[in-house]
Amino acid sequence: MQKIKIKSRSEIEKMRISGQAAAKVLHAIADAIEPGITTYELEMVSRKAIANLNATSSFLNYVIPDHPPFPATICVSVNNMVIHGIPNRFEELQEGDIIGVDTAVNLNGFHGDNAYTFPVGKISMEAQRFLEVSKDSLYAAIAEAKPGNRMGDISFQLQNVAEKAGYSVLQNFAGHGIGRSLHEEPQVPATGKPGRGIRLRPGMVLAIEAMVNEGSSSVDEMDDGWGIETSDGSLSALFEHTVAILPDGPEILTGSPIWEN
Repeated sequence: MQKIKIKSRSEIEKMRISGQAAAKVLHAIADAIEPGITTYELEMVSRKAIANLNATSSFLNYVIPDHPPFPATICVSVNNMVIHGIPNRFEELQEGDIIGVDTAVNLNGFHGDNAYTFPVGKISMEAQRFLEVSKDSLYAAIAEAKPGNRMGDISFQLQNVAEKAGYSVLQNFAGHGIGRSLHEEPQVPATGKPGRGIRLRPGMVLAIEAMVNEGSSSVDEMDDGWGIETSDGSLSALFEHTVAILPDGPEILTGSPIWEN
């Protein structure tokens, strides 16, 4: 099993820079989202923003066992797509859609990873509540990312906030440690019990992900080998921050104005 990598103060400072770069890419994409734009056009916005930052994409050509290389710099998940959707020239956003955008960059040897689910134009009150609860579950989880707590304290909040509102969370996917590699130990499950799991220590950096379904937690893999969608066709939302655990508590490394909306 891979060892958990504790970051030094100087490494966390570098991760602040990569985290802000990832946030700037996500912000550029947010500014472009409107009815009529295609997810491929959002991919082009991402590529330009990454190049302008002198960064590289963490996702482009990423390989995991038994999957083809990922062909884009962002994952785009529209409506019932949960995670890992591939941008498409023919996928045009419509008024009332929601779209999850996940992007990560490598800058100066460290990765920053963040995701946000945006409304497209005016959305229903039910969809708006769903997005608000999903984002709230992420922030509740981040509040538990402090020394002395356990991983289960983070995971419990991801699950509890969503389920109390009548939603479900993904069972077989998780957040992750992050640093010089995009995916490091430990995993950050979306389900858990308080006081259980590994002890959290200063210097850990985690990509904490709220992956919430409006309906059932059951999902299916698409034929492209990457996309995951809800089995019942219900909406899905993704919110993610890169978070450093410091001696006095959590610090969000990927914060930006889009999160204040």
